[in-house]
Amino acid sequence: MGSPPVRAIDQHIEVHYSYQVWFTRDIFDLKNDILRDICSRDDQDRQRKLLVVLDGGVASANPGLADQITGYFAAYDSTLHLTRSPMLVNGGEQVKNDLVMLNAIHEEIDRGGIDRHSYVVAIGGGAVLDMVGFAAATAHRGIRLIRVPTTILSQNDSGVGVKNSVNAFGKKNFLGTFAPPYAVINDASLIESLPDREWLGGISEAIKVALLKDPEFFSFIEDYAPALVARDGDAMSWLIYRCAELHLQHIATSGDPFEFGSSRPLDFGHWSAHKLEQLSDYRWSHGEAVAIGICLDSTYACLQGMLTEPEWRRIINLFEAVGLPVYAPEMIASLEHQGTSQSILSGLEEFREHLGGELTIMLLRGIGDGYEVHDMDESVLIECMHLLNAEHAREPLSHAAVDDRQPAITAGSD
Repeated sequence: MGSPPVRAIDQHIEVHYSYQVWFTRDIFDLKNDILRDICSRDDQDRQRKLLVVLDGGVASANPGLADQITGYFAAYDSTLHLTRSPMLVNGGEQVKNDLVMLNAIHEEIDRGGIDRHSYVVAIGGGAVLDMVGFAAATAHRGIRLIRVPTTILSQNDSGVGVKNSVNAFGKKNFLGTFAPPYAVINDASLIESLPDREWLGGISEAIKVALLKDPEFFSFIEDYAPALVARDGDAMSWLIYRCAELHLQHIATSGDPFEFGSSRPLDFGHWSAHKLEQLSDYRWSHGEAVAIGICLDSTYACLQGMLTEPEWRRIINLFEAVGLPVYAPEMIASLEHQGTSQSILSGLEEFREHLGGELTIMLLRGIGDGYEVHDMDESVLIECMHLLNAEHAREPLSHAAVDDRQPAITAGSD
């Protein structure tokens, strides 16, 4: 007998996604019917079940919000039914590190009979949206998720995208899904209570997308840096809108919205940012870590002759102008553990592993002009860390060797 025939069925599947990102304020005011209309737009005669998950920090900063949410849905109970009072969860990155809360949300989905035509409404910062989104995406193979981002960072970046995740094995976003939301509602009133640190931290992602895609947007942030620091609502509203718009344009037009390839341009500066968050036990916020990561990679591009020194200086100056850090002492301190997972440089391999395939890092040839590289010289990266450490001296950027007068750096020092 000869060899058995080899056969293959070549199957092609096309799936289209569409969702809206709304910009409004006071979404739980009965005069604002956006949320009601979103939940009932496909069948106004059928009652929909909802589970609302609320960031505890947001609830504390906005007394009465949980009661207002309950009252809002009570007014529309004929079409929208809360299965329970808003479920409070801890905010911040730690909520992604402990699977207990993830399991608790799955239990509430089961207990409340939340099905694929029901809704999970996630209200909170990026970490809460990531975790709740992962819970929704993995229950019944996907429940409709409505995101209500409550930080600058989540309104202009993470909250409007298609990713959900939790952390595992000491690695950020190790478990996750690509699952577009049913809708996103950016409520300007919910960011007004943010502490200054979170207000400023969200600007880093706007600077990132401007550096990659829009020099005029970068100039806008430069011009309005004092207003942004002073918490000017109009300036911040435009920054959020433009950043979200550019982010969504990239997802829609990049040809790889679910990142099947090895390139992730919008993660500019993130290979070291993710590692820095982990090494600092998340004492650095994501926005702060991204600012530091962008400064590190911009310095690298400058030393490699791709980015001019005046452009490099504009980048550093802008981060400093909006009150964001350009350096973290944990970077140099971690080099004592070079070759292990406790070194900042191990973030390169972890980033490659997370992407799959070859290492692909986005760098800059100019403001608004990104390009990809597939390897980075670790000795130059170490020099960049020392240069950023000494940046306050305002010395010209050069390929000068770091001498023995560099002070010892320990985690947590200034």
